[in-house]
Amino acid sequence: MKSIFDKVSYDCSKIVTQSYSTSFSLATKMLCSTIRPDIYNIYGFVRFADEIVDTFHDYDKSELFNKFEGELKAAIADKISLNPILNSFQHTYHKYQIPYHLVDSFMKSMRMDLTKSNYRTEEEYKEYIYGSADVVGLMCLQVFVKGDVSKYEQLKESAQSLGSAFQKVNFLRDLKADFEDLNRAYFPHANLKELDEISKQRIVDEIKDDFKKGHAGILRLPNEAKFGVYTAYRYYYKLLQKLQSTPSREIKNARIRVPNYQKFGVLAKSYVNYKLHLV
Repeated sequence: MKSIFDKVSYDCSKIVTQSYSTSFSLATKMLCSTIRPDIYNIYGFVRFADEIVDTFHDYDKSELFNKFEGELKAAIADKISLNPILNSFQHTYHKYQIPYHLVDSFMKSMRMDLTKSNYRTEEEYKEYIYGSADVVGLMCLQVFVKGDVSKYEQLKESAQSLGSAFQKVNFLRDLKADFEDLNRAYFPHANLKELDEISKQRIVDEIKDDFKKGHAGILRLPNEAKFGVYTAYRYYYKLLQKLQSTPSREIKNARIRVPNYQKFGVLAKSYVNYKLHLV
């Protein structure tokens, strides 16, 4: 039965989310059950694309990416795919009428990772951030507002800012791995060798500004999404605070993490704030 295949597809996206990101998975569990599977579906899609360009070093990444992109376009056109991740994503794509230009921008940024190592100008940096992070926030927003065009436009800028903040926190946390393992430097004028306390603080201030804009949008989200997004916001802000307090030399030599007990502490405090209508 087709319904069984679709359920298996949805389950695959959920497993991908839980396997690759404990923090994002934890935040997604805080979303209303009516929209939670669709966020899993979006995450599964973007994670698989990212894995191709980041980790499949023993294979022809360009060939794999081209195949994946071809299957993606076919899944959207045919409204079915034998790739369960793409099958579940196309369901969400059509259900909420996600604009294709968001998907296209995401794939464009992922393709940049195949050949581009440094983002030396603000223009290149912003273009990559928009495609790799902002549009993912916008795809999720389309789900949160259930396709309501007016609400989407009202919250669009905040969703982009929050997506940017999450991505930049990841860049700062993964600076060592990106530079040494993938030969990439995303922040203009601040690669692994050049990171000092001044350049680190400049990056932190930039991210805090994104968080401030993103937080304003969280307050206006529908109740089905507010707690889950707020939990993700609190977790990433906690990670940013830890990165800010970590000397730049340590960031250059290790991957900074938030321990699980602190993650659950963030969850508990987020829940209290949500119940007290502080968010």
